Amino acid sequence: MKDTLKLWEILKKGRYEVCISNIVMNEIQECSEEKLHRLLDYLNQIDYTMVKADEDTVELAGKFIDFGILRQKSFDDCQHIAAAILAGCDIISSWNFKHIVNVKTARGVKTITTLEGYKDLMIYPPSALLVEEDEEDDDDE
Repeated sequence: MKDTLKLWEILKKGRYEVCISNIVMNEIQECSEEKLHRLLDYLNQIDYTMVKADEDTVELAGKFIDFGILRQKSFDDCQHIAAAILAGCDIISSWNFKHIVNVKTARGVKTITTLEGYKDLMIYPPSALLVEEDEEDDDDE
């Protein structure tokens, strides 16, 4: 949670261009009322682009299943990844180590993006996106 809050402060400063899919928003809508309001309050603190899943997203997500990268029961996770790829994102960040942030999925994503001619998508946990303030100052010199 500590890393997530640190990352949120970075996002509020606009250091990353943030994309959120309607799939994520649908998941948020399924939360309890209290959690829903808390999450929406956080989202209202940052600028983000809404990415809409479509038939292309579903088709690309299906390839993750077809290639055995993930199983059908993880189809929403496949759609998260597909939406990021189709939106041209550089990175997808998630705490979902079981299905998204792991070597098997990263290798599979690399295979699919290469075969289909898409830009590579890096997969990291949110903590990997944390940048120390003094490191940023070094970049300015």
